[in-house]
Amino acid sequence: MKTKITLLSGAVLVLLIAAGYGLYTLGVHSGMALSRTQSASTGEATPSAGAGPQKASNIDPASGKKVLYWHDPMVPGQRFDKPGKSPFMDMMLVPVYAEGDADQGSVSVSPRVQQSLGVRTAEVMRGSITPRIEAAGSIAYNERDQVIVQARATGYIEKLYVRAALDHVSKGQPLAELYTPDWVAAQEEFLSVRRMRGQNLASLVDAARSRMRQAGMSEEQISLVESTDEVHPRITIAAPIGGVVAELMAREGMTVMPGATLFRISGLGTVWANAEVPESQAALLRPGAAVEARSPALPGTTFKGKVQAILPEVNLNTRTLKARVELANPKGQLAPGMFVSVALAAAAEPPGLLVPTEAVIQTGKRTVVMLAEANGKFRPVNVEAGIESSGKTEIRRGLEAGQKVVVSGQFLVDSEASLKATETRMGEPPSAAPSPATEHQGEGKIEAINKQFVTLSHDPIPSLQWGAMTMEFGLPKSGVPGGLRPGQRVRFTLTVGKDGEPTLTRIEPVGTMGTPMKREPKP
Repeated sequence: MKTKITLLSGAVLVLLIAAGYGLYTLGVHSGMALSRTQSASTGEATPSAGAGPQKASNIDPASGKKVLYWHDPMVPGQRFDKPGKSPFMDMMLVPVYAEGDADQGSVSVSPRVQQSLGVRTAEVMRGSITPRIEAAGSIAYNERDQVIVQARATGYIEKLYVRAALDHVSKGQPLAELYTPDWVAAQEEFLSVRRMRGQNLASLVDAARSRMRQAGMSEEQISLVESTDEVHPRITIAAPIGGVVAELMAREGMTVMPGATLFRISGLGTVWANAEVPESQAALLRPGAAVEARSPALPGTTFKGKVQAILPEVNLNTRTLKARVELANPKGQLAPGMFVSVALAAAAEPPGLLVPTEAVIQTGKRTVVMLAEANGKFRPVNVEAGIESSGKTEIRRGLEAGQKVVVSGQFLVDSEASLKATETRMGEPPSAAPSPATEHQGEGKIEAINKQFVTLSHDPIPSLQWGAMTMEFGLPKSGVPGGLRPGQRVRFTLTVGKDGEPTLTRIEPVGTMGTPMKREPKP
């Protein structure tokens, strides 16, 4: 009995092993078939015996040209190193040959189109420019044109002629009258010595005069005592310069000590304008440079001056340096606190290449000019721009003297060069390029159709350099034949407008194009 059970178990094990091997073999063959099916459906090259896949830098056997790369014409920026199906559209990748690489990024514009776009060019010239910096500033007192009026002896303010700060005063105008008791004794001693009779009194007179100086009397006051032969216990203090009383610290009845400040007078013949100059332009400034300033409070008036100093301090919030400008203010029109617009002439730069500023295109990451070449061709060139002034921009790298750059219409030309749509939009089309007025024929299969649109999976269209793809078209304006349905093979004609948009002009079932047929009215 045990022997029978053992034999039965062995037979079952053999059958299971045979069934597993059969399923494994079937799976391998099925997987290989499925792999071939997927490869055919995606259009990717499948290696075969004796021939490897075509790669970039190979020679295209169909055209005999060297292939640089493959791309999808609908997404030209993406490049592929081998042929296959586009991951973006339902079409095969298109090769790009080496012959077209020389004109990469260039655009050809016919003279007629240049005239309609208003394209103007200018020559790259060699020269030098003097930068002109515009900055805002505020007016302040010229601290080099200020005087302090102090008491020179102990006294009492008996009379005050200027009673408020910021009052205007002129040179020599009385400010205050002081009574100085200390001067009385010195003056009386001097007069007593002068009235004495005798010889060898000159030394005593000089000593008495020195004591008056030590008491704080000026030479004018001493001369007044000598000329009048009288004691002058009161002194009138006058303004040494014209201007405004910036600080007033005297009041009638006050007792003042020697060295006490009574008045601070600021002149208005010249004022300072503290201009906020951008940090990047401060290096262009030099002390002594000519300056012109204008104030919105005084329209039509220009104040001239010069840069006095560049203060060595940067404003952390505005990233500006302060340029101290001294302006002439003969009529006293500029007052401290006024805002002014300051134009500073910087030092002249060494000679270099100059182009009109309007020719320079700033894209944020790069600076570009459109270079005009022979035969109506234009090419974008990356340049390094320098300073700009008076409508001219310095070019430090990227151009040569004598070249021509576009100064008007360059944005249109640059956009065409970047989008690689030059042949169909702007230039006189070459023989290989499609013309907007030309009809192009193709064949395909209807994937879907309704009253407004038809979706076609069409074959390659050589006249348009299109590969096979699936696209949606608007129905022809003249109508479509009845009975068209999905899955049906059709022939069609289309045109490409100036904007590059294809328009379906006719669609017929295969085998009927060219023969009269009944058309459905336009929906």
